[in-house]
Amino acid sequence: MLSHQDNETLVRVGPGTAMGSLFRLYWIPFLFSKDLVADGQPKRIMLLGEDLVAFRDTEQRVGLVANACAHRGAPLMFGRNEDCGLRCVYHGWKFDVTGAVTDTPAEPAKSRLKEKVRITAYPCRERNGVLWTYMGPQTADLPPLPNLEWNLVPAENVHLSMRIQECNWLQALEGEIDSAHAPILHSRIDSKGAINKWLATRDLRPTFECMRQDFGMSIAAKRRLDEQTNYWRVNQFMLPFYSLVPPQSKHPELSGHAWVPMDDNHTICLMFSYHPSEPLPPRMREVFEHGHNGRESAHASQESFVKRDPSTPYADYWTKYTRENGFQFDYQSQVDTWFSGLPGLWVQDGACQSGTKPIFDRTKEHLGSSDTGIAMTRRLLLEAVNAYRDRDIKPSGVTDPDTFMVRAVSLTLPETTSWVDFGRSHMQAKLGAGFGYQL
Repeated sequence: MLSHQDNETLVRVGPGTAMGSLFRLYWIPFLFSKDLVADGQPKRIMLLGEDLVAFRDTEQRVGLVANACAHRGAPLMFGRNEDCGLRCVYHGWKFDVTGAVTDTPAEPAKSRLKEKVRITAYPCRERNGVLWTYMGPQTADLPPLPNLEWNLVPAENVHLSMRIQECNWLQALEGEIDSAHAPILHSRIDSKGAINKWLATRDLRPTFECMRQDFGMSIAAKRRLDEQTNYWRVNQFMLPFYSLVPPQSKHPELSGHAWVPMDDNHTICLMFSYHPSEPLPPRMREVFEHGHNGRESAHASQESFVKRDPSTPYADYWTKYTRENGFQFDYQSQVDTWFSGLPGLWVQDGACQSGTKPIFDRTKEHLGSSDTGIAMTRRLLLEAVNAYRDRDIKPSGVTDPDTFMVRAVSLTLPETTSWVDFGRSHMQAKLGAGFGYQL
């Protein structure tokens, strides 16, 4: 379990907090390129507890600025996006993507007020359909974008989705680096479907080995297939908030999430599924986009979203599965078919991660040996936070973009073969290269 103080350190992400300061050292994926249209409606954004507005100007430049106008604090989410700037509807003050004031129509013609005023604005970059922002120290030399394989492969090789989850970022992250839950939570009880053929279901009591890496933590779960053979699934945690999930033989794609904190109680779940060297099959993409037989896949389907008022941060990405409706739990389904009774993969995860409250009191936990990866990752995070706060030491991935060229792996190995030795080269992502081993 965590102490109350350590829990507070890890889940509080607003300006001036220790964890928030660490997050702000990194480029953060915050929206899809398709969500912003030149001179189109601005989008209200919440990131690390900051109330912001995103817009694309006339010349296709992306701005991410404070929601409050620098004049009298009127909300810029109602702003007119026109002529290379966002104009406040209250008195017409206009701001460009850098936060500079370019027009103050209610002031005298010779007024120089606009030269002295700026609003908070964060630099943005676009790469392969994803918008990134840097909310850290605004210096002349910003760190490079991270080289994440899912954001570098061709568009036909990857499927991206986004949804909002109503819990703190760490609860969401820990659900995905926990390899022990998958063959239990996601299982069927009617012996139908591919889920019952997972190799992982043949041993529900895995043993764990964890290894610190420059990028974060490798969390290896070993399951015994027979006396001579082990099945290893190695999940990866990459600072500051990424998780990577290994492929399976029947689902040969890599996947994972960026668990981006909106605030202390809400998380942007940006999910990626991709094949490193081949286009995704059309049927796989269809299941990701629309689910299967009325159930959700690992991605939030288009049918799962409930559009909210544009004044809501991330109004397009809230789903119909909530604590208030019990994530649409179906008891009869639990009796007849699905172990959990919850309608699909990501809903099963989300319900367990956020079903009680946005921030769970971790002093009430009772961790077991299957939680080794959770405990080690928490320790790593606390050490990283303390090193930066107390000694100004930054993690290596802040300045070295190739730190993030990592893959999760699933390995069937002889009892005498080390997953570390065999898996080392396969855990290195090489753009355009296949898995390099038999799934």
